[in-house]
Amino acid sequence: MLRSTEESVSFVPNSHSSRLFLPSTAKVGKTSLIMSLVSEEFPDVVPYRAEEITIPADVTPERVPTHIVDYSEAEQTDEQLFQEISKANVICIVYSVNNKKSIEKVTSHWIPLITENTDKDSRVPLILVGNKSDLVEHSSMETILPIMNQYSEIETCVECSAKNLKNISELFYYAQKAVLHPTGPLYCPEKKDMKPLCVKALTRIFKVSDLDNDGILNDNELNFFQRTCFNTPLEPQALEDVKNVVRKNLSDGVCDNGLTLKGFLFLHTLFIQRGRHETTWTVLRRFGYDDDLELNQDYLFPPLKVPPGCTTELNHNAYLFLQSVFDKHDKDRDCALSPEELGDLFDVFPYMPWGPDVNNTVCTNDQGWITYQGYLSQWTLTTYLDVQRCLEYLGYLGYSIVAEQESHAAGITVTRDKKIDLQKKQTQRSVFRCNVFGDIGSGKSGFLQAFLGSNLMRQKNIREEHRSYYAISTTYVYGQEKYLLLHEVFPDFDYLSDADLACDIVCLVYDVSNPYSFEYCAKVFKQYFMDSKTPCMMIAAKSDLPEIKQMYGCSPLEFCRRHKMPPPQSFTCNTAAGPNRDIYTKLTTMAMYPHARLRCMCTCNRCTFCLCQNFLNSELLQTVRAKLYAVVLRRQTVLDFLIGYEYKRLEEMLKILHVSQADLKSSTFWLRASVGATVFAVLGFAMYRVLLKPR
Repeated sequence: MLRSTEESVSFVPNSHSSRLFLPSTAKVGKTSLIMSLVSEEFPDVVPYRAEEITIPADVTPERVPTHIVDYSEAEQTDEQLFQEISKANVICIVYSVNNKKSIEKVTSHWIPLITENTDKDSRVPLILVGNKSDLVEHSSMETILPIMNQYSEIETCVECSAKNLKNISELFYYAQKAVLHPTGPLYCPEKKDMKPLCVKALTRIFKVSDLDNDGILNDNELNFFQRTCFNTPLEPQALEDVKNVVRKNLSDGVCDNGLTLKGFLFLHTLFIQRGRHETTWTVLRRFGYDDDLELNQDYLFPPLKVPPGCTTELNHNAYLFLQSVFDKHDKDRDCALSPEELGDLFDVFPYMPWGPDVNNTVCTNDQGWITYQGYLSQWTLTTYLDVQRCLEYLGYLGYSIVAEQESHAAGITVTRDKKIDLQKKQTQRSVFRCNVFGDIGSGKSGFLQAFLGSNLMRQKNIREEHRSYYAISTTYVYGQEKYLLLHEVFPDFDYLSDADLACDIVCLVYDVSNPYSFEYCAKVFKQYFMDSKTPCMMIAAKSDLPEIKQMYGCSPLEFCRRHKMPPPQSFTCNTAAGPNRDIYTKLTTMAMYPHARLRCMCTCNRCTFCLCQNFLNSELLQTVRAKLYAVVLRRQTVLDFLIGYEYKRLEEMLKILHVSQADLKSSTFWLRASVGATVFAVLGFAMYRVLLKPR
């Protein structure tokens, strides 16, 4: 924080350029100043007005192109003067140090004229230039200082000489500095303190840099901040010197050997008061602020191309960053964010990004606070639905700075086209969208809330204005954690948009107790999804109520069979505990593998698959299996003994028959077959006696 921009790489937007305008009364030497700067020697012949001069960026200290514009009362009109004033980035008012009238005209004519022709909210910085200092032995600063104190837009005053080239290069350096590092937005000379917008910006920077959220920048955090802004850490002694300066001037500026927010703000006030406001500007611009102390649009919204058919997800590094943000604000370590903790997390935002509907979009605890899983789910939802909004949020949190990435777009993964996934029959996506269709009152909202673990009693406490049409949480498919995004589609059949139809799986919900509920689902399927490759599933909601025959041409089960859909899945959220989540796993599985047809997802107890599953899971088979394992464990020794005994009996039989190994080789096929059959019969009988024969 003690490094100046000359010792570091400062961030300056590419769009910056300096336009210097030099108005003055006649014969004060302003044209000579310009020509002396360009030719590095005093001109013999001086015209009334010099042509506009452009100095390339590579020869200026701040690496910014500079345009120098001269003015002549004899050759230019007032209209041209006003136009040049409005276009200027900085205005250098030139006076002659040996001419009192030219000094008086600075306040009586030029400053009022410039004030009238510039925007009041964005004053153009002024520099007073006293030329012809070689003609006098005294300085004009005693006369100029009261003027500088009277007008806050005056950045500085420079006395120079075009004849002997005194302070010529310094003049244009200060002019560039006034453009790139203006004092006006940062500091109020009357109050001798920083302006509110500057304090607000630096406060956000402090909180982003406070990685453990303890309200103090320790040595590691200070060095990280220094390296981030100035590309070099502070030496231990320099770090102590900074803290000692703060200690001497501010009692609570240092706490636990770390810099507090008050100390941080005091340091920047000190930099500005000592004329080193370029240090503060370097910090502000590194954290994304523009000349108006607003976050730059290029910083908040870095370019990110999302081709058609692709989706956006957070990558591993972004999740790690968001986890660290959660951890540093979860002060009570209960894996949930209370309203106070959530407000503290979003204190670096200009507005509260999450409304009350978020609590009905993601998982919450019994107190209604967003859990760790719900927090990550909401970020996943924002990334999927509105990636530009997600980039903006990451910008407020300082992702690219803390994670040391080029931009926030580095935290986003753009998935490949869904058509390629279908061709290759595999996907790397982690988020799958399920659009939920159903008539009014069919149970769609309950189906969404049940995914978040809310039963019917808990759902009744949701206020209508806090209702959400989205629900997102995690499911596990073959051991892999995936996000399932449920979207309740408005049940206006004639106004379904492309966004309503674009999804990975369709969920059609009907009320088993309403005879007219299924008809809506059938119509939606036939008109929009019958010929598409999007998998569909029928949900028989409110299955705890008596099932009534649907007033449709065929039953829901027959409809599903005709259109090669899984049978209707019974579902209810009217349970004492949290609703069953198996149905959501099935939905995610179908979304992940749309090309594969699941064997069976019904509970009809009539099809072959269900009968086999019921038999395999039956209590009788489980009992037999358990007893068989017990018998095997208990009788392992007996088994070894009996097998050995049967082998001895076989050997005795072979001796009786006088069958030796040589005889067997020369015997006929039938004799060999009979011996083999005898061996297997004896072994089989032994196994039977041990394992299955009742005692």
